[in-house]
Amino acid sequence: MKLDNLTSIQEMRAFLDGSQAIAFAVASSKDERYQFVEKVLRRFNYSRLKRDEKGIVIQFIMKVSKYSRQQVTRLINRYLSKGRVLRRKQKKTKGIEQVYQTSDISLLAALDQRHDAPNGFMVKKLCERAYQCFDDAAYERLSKISVSHIYNLRKSSDYKKHRHHYEKTKSPKGVNIGERRKPHANGKPGFIRIDTVHQGDLDGCKGVYHVNAVDEVTQFEVVVSVEKISEYYLIPALEQLLDAFPFKIINFHSDNGSEYVNKAVAKLLGKLLIEFTKSRPRRSNDNALAEGKNAAIVRKVFGYSHIPSQYANGVNIFNQAVLNPYVNYHRPCLFPTTITDDKGKQKKKYKYEDIMTPYEKFKSLPKAHKYLKEGVSFQKLDDIATKMSDNEAADLLQKQRKILFKQIDEGYEASA
Repeated sequence: MKLDNLTSIQEMRAFLDGSQAIAFAVASSKDERYQFVEKVLRRFNYSRLKRDEKGIVIQFIMKVSKYSRQQVTRLINRYLSKGRVLRRKQKKTKGIEQVYQTSDISLLAALDQRHDAPNGFMVKKLCERAYQCFDDAAYERLSKISVSHIYNLRKSSDYKKHRHHYEKTKSPKGVNIGERRKPHANGKPGFIRIDTVHQGDLDGCKGVYHVNAVDEVTQFEVVVSVEKISEYYLIPALEQLLDAFPFKIINFHSDNGSEYVNKAVAKLLGKLLIEFTKSRPRRSNDNALAEGKNAAIVRKVFGYSHIPSQYANGVNIFNQAVLNPYVNYHRPCLFPTTITDDKGKQKKKYKYEDIMTPYEKFKSLPKAHKYLKEGVSFQKLDDIATKMSDNEAADLLQKQRKILFKQIDEGYEASA
């Protein structure tokens, strides 16, 4: 007996009870199964059947088609509403549209490479500045990117094909002289924090020393490199460093290292009428700004590799001509807003709208012109800031750094 020979509900019940030896088969394709269900419903006039008879029809369709009860119910409802059991055509979706293309990810990787991978806030600000301030159309989409998505793109395979990684830094040390207290700038520029970064020793050969000074309020930064940190080398370096700031220096704050806490430095600062303070014991945050910049700037640019002390002059020329202008006029920084709650507890928050370069921060201060040194004007400083775009300044830094390291490597080979 075949399925087409079933003409009554009683025969269908007998089939379900297994009292009839029936050979049956339904094709495996969905279209043919749907046709079979429609054929059965129409043959037995399903809508006019009694409740128990409908149950038998449903069990029959389930057994033959291998569909679940829920699926059979859906097909029956479709038949009752439309008179047919047809497959619904699935809409072809395009999927999630990719907003940031491979070219954008490549551009982001290149920006991270040239700016030594700053944090997400700074990257977003750099993209905005590239598009809005320097009319670089390539950054149009990236200028609207969220900070969190920058980190998502950095994890992508396309990004990793382009981006090279530089190591993070280690913590410096500390020693004793000067007045032990934390200086309070009260919104005025000229309160600098200073620290030393050493490029290590190799086979008894001393490496270059970087003297890194950062203004507390504007984050204006000056890096000077010296062969040694003895008085003979350090005092001229400090004079050059203090002269490089465009505003008057009011306070000089260091850790307890003997290179700064000595009579020669105290005499120099006294001659310039600069207040000298040093970090307090068990207060590691007193000089945290300078130490943080050691990691974010000095170590990212020079790494940890040994640079022999005889190359200090070349490194210092690179600092004054390329590194310092880039850091102060083209590299955005985060500036905190201090919020005091009802209990008097202070908390610092970093808002995106407060991201700016150190020079922009200096110009934004109330009556900023009164802090300028004699002979320095904002017109001269503006010329330096607009001489090239952020990306052009970063490219110049990367190019000159490669040339510098190539000269150092060639010097190694010649002496080997």
